[in-house]
Amino acid sequence: MYAVTDPATGEIVETYPTATDAEIAAAVDAAHAAGAWGRSSSVAERAALLRRLGDLHAEHSAELAASIVREMGKPLAEAEGEVGFCVDIYHYYADHAEEFLADEVLDVTSGPGTAVVRRGPVGVLLGIMPWNFPAYQVARFAAPNLAVGNTIVLKHAPQCPATAALLERLFAEAGFPAGAYVNVYATNEQIADVIADPRVHGVSLTGSERAGAAVAEIAGRHLKKVVLELGGSDPFVVLSTDDLDTVVEAAVAARLDNTGQACNAAKRFVVVADLYDAFVEKFTARLLDSATGAPLSSAAAAETLAKQVGQAVAEGATLHGSGERQGAYFPAGVLTGLTTEHTAARQELFGPVAMVFPATDENDAVRIANDTPYGLGSYVFTTDPEQATRVADRIEAGMVFVNGVGAEGAELPFGGVKRSGFGRELGRLGIEEFTNKKLIRTVA
Repeated sequence: MYAVTDPATGEIVETYPTATDAEIAAAVDAAHAAGAWGRSSSVAERAALLRRLGDLHAEHSAELAASIVREMGKPLAEAEGEVGFCVDIYHYYADHAEEFLADEVLDVTSGPGTAVVRRGPVGVLLGIMPWNFPAYQVARFAAPNLAVGNTIVLKHAPQCPATAALLERLFAEAGFPAGAYVNVYATNEQIADVIADPRVHGVSLTGSERAGAAVAEIAGRHLKKVVLELGGSDPFVVLSTDDLDTVVEAAVAARLDNTGQACNAAKRFVVVADLYDAFVEKFTARLLDSATGAPLSSAAAAETLAKQVGQAVAEGATLHGSGERQGAYFPAGVLTGLTTEHTAARQELFGPVAMVFPATDENDAVRIANDTPYGLGSYVFTTDPEQATRVADRIEAGMVFVNGVGAEGAELPFGGVKRSGFGRELGRLGIEEFTNKKLIRTVA
């Protein structure tokens, strides 16, 4: 089940044994035992470990990036950038953990005495991570929760076992005690048992809607909190510009991030009528010229995208592009002639294919942008600041980026609404999700 498969060739180059039930039980035992460290260590001590972990990511950047490229086909420069973002995340929480976790003094108006909210760990957490950002996804889950003092059992994607092992090694080298971070090569059935274990107090999953629904169902039965990030079909809304070429460059960058395999990549481009034709012409030429030529994560991923594109064309859309799918390699393309009634308009296309929709005006653009089951991120381009504020308020998404792409940061919360999930990671909000906010009220 856990294997490194070269996306370019489909060749299985390395396999890892799936954990036994006894190994899974031992992992939870270790994480539970390490809870004593989480409760007794100081925030400053845990922050120092996170800083060292960030330093180790920087020191091992080449090794981590090479592993990411080998397992899921990401272009090397992007893999290096991913590792750099991990460094930022670990250092960010090292810098701010004491501030975020300091006692919050409350203004008591109901009687004499004092009251504070003290933030502390809840215990063992289960993380279920995807393949598309093998190091970053772990960082944004692990960093804030280890800062709090929670301990982690981590199930990585089956196609990223080597990166998973490397990350576990770095956590140990950073000085985290045994059990604070435990990697498991678990089956879905074993993970269901882990969620049910009363010593596990929460689950964070990034993945598909189907996986999220399955995990949430089990967690709900056992009264466990979950944080879910389930993908998106982010709109890129173009309302006005005095530099269309710059907007097109941003649009291409937003679509081709990770060869189009990013949950918060722009996927639906909504353009007002007076800019539509010029945008499509420039965007199509630039997208096809800028495609990296990297494979998708697997031949299966490319086959899924081919079916989605084929269905869109069968329903009347026009595909602008050339070339045939070869294994995991999928040619870049632009779909036009779409309406929100097309099946593809309500799907997430995971790959270098963009959908472009014409809008008559601002209201129509907002309608199209919101006509989706997803609500992760979004992008708004306009020269009118008041319009930007107005449209950002109306868009149904967890994140809105105005006149820019690639503007995520360790200090900024990440997460969505609707079928994109719930909960937040990164920033101050990311450290609040699995924290016991304990009230301490002293009357006299």
